[in-house]
Amino acid sequence: MEDRSHPRRRDRKRSYPRKHLDLPLWVPHPSNTTHSSQAGRRILETLSTSTNLKFSFIDLSAGYETFTQTGTALPEKTIETLKKECDGALFGAVSSPTTKVAGYSSPIVALRKRLDLYANVRPVKTTASAKSPVDLVIVRENTEDLYVKEEKTYDAPDGSGKVAEAIKRISERASHRIATMAGEIALRRQKIREAGAASIHKAPLVTVTHKSNVLSQTDGLFRETARKALAQPRYAQLAVEEQIVDSMVYKLFRQPSAYDVIVAPNLYGDILSDGAAALVGSLGLVPSANVGDGFAIGEPCHGSAPDIMGQGIANPIATIRSVGLMLEFLGEEGAAAKVYTAVDGNLEDGKFLSPDMGGTAKTQEVVEDILRRM
Repeated sequence: MEDRSHPRRRDRKRSYPRKHLDLPLWVPHPSNTTHSSQAGRRILETLSTSTNLKFSFIDLSAGYETFTQTGTALPEKTIETLKKECDGALFGAVSSPTTKVAGYSSPIVALRKRLDLYANVRPVKTTASAKSPVDLVIVRENTEDLYVKEEKTYDAPDGSGKVAEAIKRISERASHRIATMAGEIALRRQKIREAGAASIHKAPLVTVTHKSNVLSQTDGLFRETARKALAQPRYAQLAVEEQIVDSMVYKLFRQPSAYDVIVAPNLYGDILSDGAAALVGSLGLVPSANVGDGFAIGEPCHGSAPDIMGQGIANPIATIRSVGLMLEFLGEEGAAAKVYTAVDGNLEDGKFLSPDMGGTAKTQEVVEDILRRM
């Protein structure tokens, strides 16, 4: 099951980053939502009463349930509505078949391609009082590298067996725009800190991750282009460093508090972002966003958790943080800071924690506590 929230577009050519006050939003039909995903809508409705932001909601369909009913997981109507009427989205927990089903493909993967959402952005954050505090964002290039899926298998000419090959494609265009996205995120995170959100960092830092010591052509191009993009005058206040990916993994787990924004090609970013989720103990805390120029889809990292379906105990925090992340990419740093501060307060207080966090609170109790703090 999936859900999303999307602000309607007034200007389809609007460039990133964008800011306005009237942000209509879309979420899926209630029959496809859970208590956790409905939390996102409630957060936005609360923001409407405490800020100048205004939201409206559009119901659209996508996902495996839609596939079983219509034969497609992502109807054209959904795509066209997103392109023409919406500014952003909240994409909730997804149920997918556990075995191959003819004709079915992931709707979120299709959305990334159709909307050119070239960056996967995953913040990982503990509370400030945690024994080993973490507050970082991994910015993963979403369109190329080994994930172009150009592979072949053939018989070795010497008869020694089969050989499999895969293309690793890195382009200057994709590398430049993902590094630029990382720079913008670093600047925006600093704005959010200045707006009052708690953080272990005082100044913005971008770490460029690569393996150019071995892959001098592909990763070398990524490194060179990223450094060039981040050398633009707009990013003069950023500190920029580099890290070879294997030592990056080591240092990420040994000293995670040293990192602010990490930018990486697709494969490295995929591995680092999943590994980093372990630093905070539960996927129920980890949001993400698929982002392009002028459009963002917030998406909690966890699945639909069918083992606890209907029990009302799913952790809503990843969804709520995904709302904040979406608001960041709509240029609403102040509203995002309100969301993050309320979530941090809930976690610091520890009175209303879901079972995955060692507590006994129901989903609704966690949501209500966060809403009170807003």
